Amino acid sequence: MSLTITKYEQIWVDGLNRGDVSGADEAFATNCVIHMAGAPDPNLSVSDFKDLVSGLLTAFPDLHTSVNDQMVSGDKVATRWTAIGTHTGPLGGSPPSGNKAKFEGLILDRVVEGQVVERWEQWDQMGMLQQIGLV
Repeated sequence: MSLTITKYEQIWVDGLNRGDVSGADEAFATNCVIHMAGAPDPNLSVSDFKDLVSGLLTAFPDLHTSVNDQMVSGDKVATRWTAIGTHTGPLGGSPPSGNKAKFEGLILDRVVEGQVVERWEQWDQMGMLQQIGLV
């Protein structure tokens, strides 16, 4: 059985894999709130989320994200993802390590009319930081 990824998530993941966060403008409603544990502000706007992800793409220019599992129930979509990349750009105030990192995350989206209106996301930030030698 093959995995069929929701259209909005495919738009977002395809953009990420090209190093482009503009897919968020189509995938997320303009008033979407993104709750992300470990973010400077745990309740992010789409613009804030794009900035955060852009910083990650600067640190890992070859980042490749894949969707491992996805389940839909009513207006909720749960997604388990994996990202792999090489730390060749700055991350915050830290210089590149050249280390490869693999990290995973979980997302729960509330979707209305094909767009995410609210997202809860958690990912293994500590594991990523350990792999690139910052912890």
